[in-house]
Amino acid sequence: MSRFNSFKEFYPFYLSQHTDLVCRRLHVLGSLLVLVALATVVLSGQWAWLVLVPFVGYGFAWVGHYVFEKNKPATFSHPVYSFIGDWVMLWQALTGKVRL
Repeated sequence: MSRFNSFKEFYPFYLSQHTDLVCRRLHVLGSLLVLVALATVVLSGQWAWLVLVPFVGYGFAWVGHYVFEKNKPATFSHPVYSFIGDWVMLWQALTGKVRL
């Protein structure tokens, strides 16, 4: 059972798992590349490439966790909240609410 009853409760924990700026930057880079990859797939019609999209986003993020942050990604314990957290953190990074 999750110790978080809502994303609002989870998000401060999520941010606490992303204090290393390199880790945050890798998350942002991975998320932006996911958007580029999705746009490329849609525009090219090469739908088989969709299978690689998760590797782009999670690849950068997991390198950030294991190499720089030195912790286990929240994806393993809270996959849905963690996925949402990635996009909220991206938005907050782009709007200056989260430091990069």
